[in-house]
Amino acid sequence: QVQLEESGGGLVQAGGSLSLSCVASGSMSSIDSMGWYREFAGKQRELVARITRGGDTTYADSVKGRFTISRDRAWNTLFLQINSLKPEDTAVFYCHAMVLISRNRYLEVWGQGTGVTVSS
Repeated sequence: QVQLEESGGGLVQAGGSLSLSCVASGSMSSIDSMGWYREFAGKQRELVARITRGGDTTYADSVKGRFTISRDRAWNTLFLQINSLKPEDTAVFYCHAMVLISRNRYLEVWGQGTGVTVSS
């Protein structure tokens, strides 16, 4: 099994930066991809960025050029560097992992979330 724990959220002024981290524990060799999602108040959770085992990255259009996802080679830690923060970025950010549990079967694992609040 894989467990995820985020950290790094907080209150920041518009234009500022934050670095989120997600520490993974358990069977990291079974992780196929990891990503960050965010959930605005009253809205559905949405993908922010994803990185595959091969290092390919995907970003939501709304964050391209401002957010950068990265990981260490052992999948121990996932990072999200957030620059030029805007008040509309205020959300709870969740770490996510797709874990291969058997041939063509995956399990989605979520962290508990970390809040980001951007003041104007």
